[in-house]
Amino acid sequence: MSKLNLTVIQPDKIKISSEYDHIIVPGSEGDFGIFPDHTPLITQIRTGILMLFRNKELEKYAIHDGFVTVENNLVIIICDTIEAADEIDTDRAENSRKRAEQRLKSNAKDIDFRRAEAALKRSLVRINIQKKNKF
Repeated sequence: MSKLNLTVIQPDKIKISSEYDHIIVPGSEGDFGIFPDHTPLITQIRTGILMLFRNKELEKYAIHDGFVTVENNLVIIICDTIEAADEIDTDRAENSRKRAEQRLKSNAKDIDFRRAEAALKRSLVRINIQKKNKF
């Protein structure tokens, strides 16, 4: 059976370079699966959870904004940041969530609501990546 060759690149380094059976990507229009021999595509990804499957094992990563290309079983993701569960400071993520929620509830005129909303999404993904999901 064919495998997908995945490379995940952040601005400062290549974070992942390995083979997987299939991948679930948080696309800008919703999550989508990539399996071997997938139709070529280029699309934007959003902040969410990247799920990588190999030999019935699941690896989860918090990923924050970027693009994905797929062609000939080669998947390349270029993103701002990607974090494994053990790289995430849960207390920091929880504090970030609280700050973002306070900003969004505020009626102050100097609040950048888009920035607060983006911070809330990032913190929620980081918190969620810590939870154990069974498939």
